[in-house]
Amino acid sequence: MTQLWIIGGYLALLLLLGLFASRLFRGTTEDYMLASHSIGPFLLLMSLFGTTMTAFALVGSTGQAFKSGIGVYGMLASSSGIIHSLCFFVLGIRLWSLGRKHGYTTQIQFFRDRLESDRLGLLLFPILVGLVIPYLLIGVMASGSVINGVTQGRMVDGEVVDPTFPEGTFPAFLEQGTRGFAVDGSKGGVPRQLASLVICGVVLIYVFIGGMRGTAWANAFQTIVFMVLGVVAFIVIAGKLGGQDSFLANLQAIAQHVPREKLTRVGISKLQFATYLLVPLSVGMFPHLFQHWLTARSANSFKLPVVLHPVFIMIVWVPCVLIGVWATSDLIQLPPPVRANPNIVLPFMVKRLAGPVLSGLLSAGILAAIMSSLDSQFLCLGTLFTEDMVVHYGGKDRFTDRQVVLMARSFIVAIVALTYFFSLFDPRGVFTLGVWCFSGFASLFPLVFAAVYWKRLTKVGSYASVLAAIGTWCYLFYQSNFAAQESFTVHFDLGGSTYHVMPVLAMFVNALVALVVVSLITRPPSDETLQKFFPDPSAPS
Repeated sequence: MTQLWIIGGYLALLLLLGLFASRLFRGTTEDYMLASHSIGPFLLLMSLFGTTMTAFALVGSTGQAFKSGIGVYGMLASSSGIIHSLCFFVLGIRLWSLGRKHGYTTQIQFFRDRLESDRLGLLLFPILVGLVIPYLLIGVMASGSVINGVTQGRMVDGEVVDPTFPEGTFPAFLEQGTRGFAVDGSKGGVPRQLASLVICGVVLIYVFIGGMRGTAWANAFQTIVFMVLGVVAFIVIAGKLGGQDSFLANLQAIAQHVPREKLTRVGISKLQFATYLLVPLSVGMFPHLFQHWLTARSANSFKLPVVLHPVFIMIVWVPCVLIGVWATSDLIQLPPPVRANPNIVLPFMVKRLAGPVLSGLLSAGILAAIMSSLDSQFLCLGTLFTEDMVVHYGGKDRFTDRQVVLMARSFIVAIVALTYFFSLFDPRGVFTLGVWCFSGFASLFPLVFAAVYWKRLTKVGSYASVLAAIGTWCYLFYQSNFAAQESFTVHFDLGGSTYHVMPVLAMFVNALVALVVVSLITRPPSDETLQKFFPDPSAPS
């Protein structure tokens, strides 16, 4: 119960923070969705980093490192640190400037103007929402797994001998599941379905009442929490496993007990490893990051995120990946249920190797990382729905600020309910589902980059690029049995050899080729549009 009380206390504290932020709400649509463009460097750094560090980065990276070894860090963490900052610098500042100049709130508004196509929004809206929902899903699933894992009670040899909640405490639906839903029972802990529901409810409440300002403050608080507690978890687990007097001696002692193949990337081909580098480009098309960029007070607010984002990624990813690798050592024997479900490797290691109080605090830190991305995504979808669908097609002067905010909140509630419903079904691996989600956004990167820097991009070219990207994504996702085949790759034969690459390469190349070829053979944008987005500095103002 100690862990449960600590987690409950943390969630209550988060609600109080949301309530405080709501008192600063100015009652306008701009304040609810963009915090009135008032976010400074520190808060922008924390909100950008917090919203990119999801269950994928903590729970997913630990589970994948347990399966594939330390090469997971090189695949995504090191490249993400560099590529994310480049996207902030190359795209973020430019889009912030255009957004402030022309009054944009969402990506779709920018693309409509830049590509002279009102109907482009009807194509992009379902695609963006459809790609964000799996992103939300990994957070909801992981939060339930974490709370269930750390509240199961005392365990001996992988078996629960002193359950926190004896059988019959919860309805059978929650404890055992039903056909078609997750069949792993609660095993004496808070059922995964109930825990996920509580997390959804907490995030929904402070987003509902605080909007973007509440989200930014919550992200800053939660980023500090999970970074500090993540480092603490790393040191404590290293001490328990290594049993040496110093931290470095512990690292050396543990490494001697880890299988050699887990300390290399022997299970990942060079070509597959290289094509992973395209996945971090997804941040350039995340709709929730676009919205966060527009909250900045000035262009100078981007300096701190650009410089410190790679450092923060290292602080978070190194402990998580190493804990996953350590779980393969002969110093700790993971029971078969944990080995079969990489999503619960991190909470199991925390529960087994930390005391009840520290275990509760560390679990709260994991939940902080998960919720710091859920809130931004929920708010973003509400904004897309109201601004790009209801207000755009219903008429801007038809609705008051209060009505727009109410519609945004209503859509957020609907999205939360839909995501929670999907989380009840048999869960996919958090890491695998995350890679598919990010690959979809990465395939749209050529569109946003060309829209910002290439004058020759045309309306027809943008349609061709989006359709090529999402068409390839749907086909390959189907071929992978909807992410059930976790090691799915695209392979081709060349010179008598078979090469395997990540699906994102096929999506990205198809989208890029369609964009360039079709744009070059179709009519270029009007001079008015080019002057609006690429003004001639020598022309008289």
